[in-house]
Amino acid sequence: MNTAIVTDSTAYLPSNIVKELDINVIPLTVTIDGQAYEEEVDLKSAEFYDKVRGDGPLPKTSQPPVGKFAQLFDSLKKDHETIISIHLSSGISGTFAGAVQAGEMTEGVDVRAFDSELSCYLQGFYVIRAAKMAKEGATPDEIMAELNEMKKTMRAYFMVDDLAHLQRGGRLSGAQALIGGLLQVKPILHFHDKVIVPFEKIRTRKKAMKRIADMLAEDAGKMPLEAAIIHANRPEEAEAWKEELSELLPDVEFTISHFGPVIGTHLGEGSMGLGWVKRKA
Repeated sequence: MNTAIVTDSTAYLPSNIVKELDINVIPLTVTIDGQAYEEEVDLKSAEFYDKVRGDGPLPKTSQPPVGKFAQLFDSLKKDHETIISIHLSSGISGTFAGAVQAGEMTEGVDVRAFDSELSCYLQGFYVIRAAKMAKEGATPDEIMAELNEMKKTMRAYFMVDDLAHLQRGGRLSGAQALIGGLLQVKPILHFHDKVIVPFEKIRTRKKAMKRIADMLAEDAGKMPLEAAIIHANRPEEAEAWKEELSELLPDVEFTISHFGPVIGTHLGEGSMGLGWVKRKA
């Protein structure tokens, strides 16, 4: 395979997919009570939510050091001519910028960084598509063109139980968090221009989930889709939602994923998301 695929841990890809498709994953770090953990390596999601439950200080998250990217790229260039590095939105993390910088430092290989402009398993959709194409012998130009084409139909919506996490972590403005708290709304959030902003304000979690499902159904009527239900330590609720949606939309391919430690730090336990993209013919 002439093209290597790299992503970061916030894609939250299952280990069997990572292994099967030869995906290289570089971890982000979460620090709890002064102890640093590489997510999905030193700290799994369920353990993370157990550690941070309560009113303690918000954990700190950090992007991979540029040197770690450079080290990985240097090792990959021995067997590959090109590296495509796909990362969470540059609007909420410097990880993408780190990949760009490391790529400029690494000689003897063509490094192409791709900003997913979102995160979690929706980012993973890009990674899986790229890795499958690389295995099939697609050129780097063909892979990058496909990733940019995917952006046209990529949709991602989520809701949180408590806006305070986003506000304290600097991912949502204080005014927006305060208004949401006072009205006890369950706003639907999404990425716009690479950052997290409210999409619609809805009173209850149930109504918010129905609104997102209705948007999925609308798109499913226009094109074949693959979708991901993403949860923050709510596996039973995610499974129930999948069963409900699968019955309503049998032609959509559903996956269940999770908000791991880094993204979970900013969204909080109980968050739920749903995203989708046009399925490759």
